[in-house]
Amino acid sequence: MNAMFAIAAGIAVLATVMMITRPSAVHALLYLTVSLLAVAMVFFVLGAPFAAALEVIIYAGAIMVLFVFVVMMLNIGGEAEALENDWLKPAAWIGPSALALLLALELGTLAASGSLARPAAAVIGPQAVGIALTGPYMLAVEIASFLLLAAVVAAFHLGRAVMRGV
Repeated sequence: MNAMFAIAAGIAVLATVMMITRPSAVHALLYLTVSLLAVAMVFFVLGAPFAAALEVIIYAGAIMVLFVFVVMMLNIGGEAEALENDWLKPAAWIGPSALALLLALELGTLAASGSLARPAAAVIGPQAVGIALTGPYMLAVEIASFLLLAAVVAAFHLGRAVMRGV
């Protein structure tokens, strides 16, 4: 399990560094998705399969859809379309695909060894997560939701200002 943890953590760190250093928002989103999936694998290896599932569903799923929506909203016009065609060349997918393949191989190794049925530590169930989110961390959850809403509104106004040529 320690090797699986080290591999998943290494992929998470590498994908995060690649995400930070990419000049293209689309490339950064690809690496961010891989990073979030690697963090989910870390949670799973540490014995928190429910937290791993939440990581995949909420962050790698819903939040990434929100980010892609904002990127699409900001990249409007003919010049942006030509730029997107340059961004989506197959070479842009090599790095994220290789890291995602490593995660898939790690998950396959865990499945083949039977480690998927028995997590490394005590299982954190949905009730414990629900109590934490509606109890001591309720204020943090609400603040995060307001920050996400403010970010979407700001992106909308920035995109509209760019379209008007301001």
